[in-house]
Amino acid sequence: MTKKLSWVIFLISGLSLFTAFSVAAADSNSKASTEAVLIKNAQIYDGSGQASYKGDVRLQNGIITAIGNLNAQEGENIWDAHGLALAPGFIDPHSHYASSFTAKPAPASVLAQGITTIVSGVDGYTAKPIKEIFTEFEAHPAAVNLAAFGPHNNYRAVVMGDDFRRIATAEEVAAMANLLQADLALGVLGLGTGVEYEPALYSNTQELIALAKVAAQKGGRYTSHIRSEDVAFDHALEELIIIAREAKIPANISHMKLAMAALWGQAPGVVDTLNKARAEGLNITADIYPYNGWQSTMQVLLPNRDLDNREAYVYALTSIALPSTIIVTLYEPNPSYVGKTLAQIAQQEGADPVDMLMEMVQTTSSKKMDEMIIGRNISEDDVQNFIQWPFTSISSDGMTDDRHPRGQGAFPRVLARYVRERGILSLPEAIRKMTSLTAASLGLKQRGLLKEGFAADIVAFDPATITDHGTFTNPVQYATGIKAVWVNGLQVWDGEKATENRPGKILRRNQ
Repeated sequence: MTKKLSWVIFLISGLSLFTAFSVAAADSNSKASTEAVLIKNAQIYDGSGQASYKGDVRLQNGIITAIGNLNAQEGENIWDAHGLALAPGFIDPHSHYASSFTAKPAPASVLAQGITTIVSGVDGYTAKPIKEIFTEFEAHPAAVNLAAFGPHNNYRAVVMGDDFRRIATAEEVAAMANLLQADLALGVLGLGTGVEYEPALYSNTQELIALAKVAAQKGGRYTSHIRSEDVAFDHALEELIIIAREAKIPANISHMKLAMAALWGQAPGVVDTLNKARAEGLNITADIYPYNGWQSTMQVLLPNRDLDNREAYVYALTSIALPSTIIVTLYEPNPSYVGKTLAQIAQQEGADPVDMLMEMVQTTSSKKMDEMIIGRNISEDDVQNFIQWPFTSISSDGMTDDRHPRGQGAFPRVLARYVRERGILSLPEAIRKMTSLTAASLGLKQRGLLKEGFAADIVAFDPATITDHGTFTNPVQYATGIKAVWVNGLQVWDGEKATENRPGKILRRNQ
């Protein structure tokens, strides 16, 4: 979860130039998409998890038209892979990049990772209504595709306003259902929730089941930042399973983690619970980013939101995350705190860390100012256990030029750290977790495989060199090793920078 964040008034002449440029770019994209491209001499990883093979791939009209030992055709553009790995474009099922697409429609944070599709509406939130997001995107496409979930937090905020710290009435749940129905008609993938955050924090399970049933009736899915990733994790996991069972809906755990030292080492037990749910016939999946730290608001350290209770802060800093593991990434009242740990800030201010955190939370809460932290309290062993579960996809939970390194490096980090260096995953399996598994979990059709008739979303990379560079102290460093990216048949990344192409599409449910 991240906090999401003006239109500029143009002179008539400036607006005319912008319009002319947009039309010219659209014409260029349309023309280029009809031209055939032949990718030669590739090591093909088709996304299924099966062994790779040598071959060529032809793209035309935005789709893959042929795979095999192909001869060039007259007028065809040739791209020689020289033995590079060729895979379906990576699909990010949980991210926040879309919030920056107006200013940065082709961010290196995304393209240098090989990502070709992102999903919004996760954590139950979007910065604008879905209809506005889709309309704006179609008018000014990004370099990558966009899909979305219907945002539960938005619905609750619209229906309940400031009176949200309670269980919703039946009439209010019905009103939320109407908002979800409208977004489902626009093609959202299903229902997205973030029940660790306000206002959804105050919902009960029955509200979530009722809305999930609405999504299920339209062939939608349920994805959730569950109610707790620390002190009440077991209850939160059981709630998701209950929702899947009662609503008869595929359910996904967003950025699965055990963010509390007391829970470290319990990943095998969690996987066993998930396997039992699947054995019952429930379609339960998860996604994960490959880091030992999360990024969210300070208030998640206080599960009961008792902002005036000092003992709650004491518990947070002794049982959930130590002051030395908390890094401030946004603090509007004093931007000089950014990049420092809570322990360092407390020492700088001559304060006890508990009192320092209490002051910072109360200040930002009372003044309605933005703040964000990273908590590095996740066990690496648990990350490895979760990432190996066959039903876990890879995600970033990232933003463009993120203060968390995941925004620039999640996908290459898996390929470098967990495939090449540690051997936790085979390369075909890691690619499956970034492509076909994710497409299936989201219900996206004709994506996630290198297969004739499928969309020409493709990434070429060097398995021997691909790596992430962002760190927790210097996060905005772009990954290297991605040599080319195509979206809907057009090249959007040339290995060093974005091209001028903006072929991204809205991907709608079951299309």
